[in-house]
Amino acid sequence: MTDIKPWWQSKTLWGAIVTLGSAVIGLVGIDVGDADQEALIELLTAFGAAAGGVITIIGRISAKSRIG
Repeated sequence: MTDIKPWWQSKTLWGAIVTLGSAVIGLVGIDVGDADQEALIELLTAFGAAAGGVITIIGRISAKSRIG
């Protein structure tokens, strides 16, 4: 792997988070199916990418130095 991407764009990370969350929810007695987990992973990946874009724009606007 030579590509570097921000952590919030990693489907593996979001998959692990959803799996852990589903396990915790399962302990409470609520069943989360595989299809629901897949949909949630896709949603969180898209949300993470959008949040990253917003953070990047805010960071550039509030930056004190020019890009050179």
